[in-house]
Amino acid sequence: MINQTKLDVKSLQSYDYDLPKELIATYPIYPKNQAKLLVYDRSDDSITHSYFKDFFDFIPKNCLFVLNDTKVLKARIFGKKSSGGSVEILYHNALDNHRFIVQIKGKVKVGDEIIFPSSLKAIILECLRDGTRIIEFSKNGEILNKQDIVGILNEIGHIPLPPYIKREDCLSDESDYQSVFAKNIGAIAAPTASLHFDNNDLEKIKQKEHCFITLHIGAGTFFGVESQNITNHKMHKESFFIDNTAKMKIDNAKKILCIGTTTCRCVEYYAKSGKTKGDCDIFINPLNPPIKTNYLLTNFHLPKSSLIMLVSAFIGVEKTLEIYNIAKNAQYRFYSYGDGMLIL
Repeated sequence: MINQTKLDVKSLQSYDYDLPKELIATYPIYPKNQAKLLVYDRSDDSITHSYFKDFFDFIPKNCLFVLNDTKVLKARIFGKKSSGGSVEILYHNALDNHRFIVQIKGKVKVGDEIIFPSSLKAIILECLRDGTRIIEFSKNGEILNKQDIVGILNEIGHIPLPPYIKREDCLSDESDYQSVFAKNIGAIAAPTASLHFDNNDLEKIKQKEHCFITLHIGAGTFFGVESQNITNHKMHKESFFIDNTAKMKIDNAKKILCIGTTTCRCVEYYAKSGKTKGDCDIFINPLNPPIKTNYLLTNFHLPKSSLIMLVSAFIGVEKTLEIYNIAKNAQYRFYSYGDGMLIL
């Protein structure tokens, strides 16, 4: 365990750092295996600079790969209010079979009607305190259910690129912002550590001990931690499911490598609660460290985010900031489409 003597792990300011805008990746590297990989080995406090083409060379033996097979929805849709004003909706999830929670760019009030392509309409039912809205969708006078909406989003929606990628989505994002093993649709953000793998890598993983879990990443993954004392932070909820095969493998694993922070959160929520489905709201940080995950593959995360706090739970906040500074100086690319970090 890293000896944290200088920084207060409870303080939000301890997780802050400066990042030049040019290091924010707006497109992925092609081919994927040419992305940089920083390997930090806790056993000897060593850092190795490598590339994803050599990823499997670093993986310890007798290690269970755990991966998140969630699939990203085309969750952004554009429409107009009946009064004429433009509106952008970011779909979050279904509240029940006919009501949906969304974020809306543009001024709206209860009762407003929004018109979209393909004869899709929405009406604002409720405006919530956290800024989200509850809406109801209809088409040709018929109220639509969750299955209907997923199908329509696939037709008219746009890939919901993270807010720090300052460009419009394009056709290549439909594959780039989706893991090669994406299966269960429901996320509005990608499990970004998984984006580094191509189909050849997937075949290599399948030859090793592995399992898939599902955690549908929500917009809350981009919400900043606002509490100055991080222990007061209320974590967002994300639906998850671990099937019996994955459960048995996780239970019996000698060592676990989680591919991504979402996978880690899911595994740790199961380890601490015993639940295999429901809503995951676990906040992994130095004061609530992992108990089941041994190794982690992840990207480089936003300052003051719950994700950099999760990384700090593995290696300490001071070591995290030290490594991030090294990565900046070595011109690593940060965030969703950026380079990766393997913690051993």
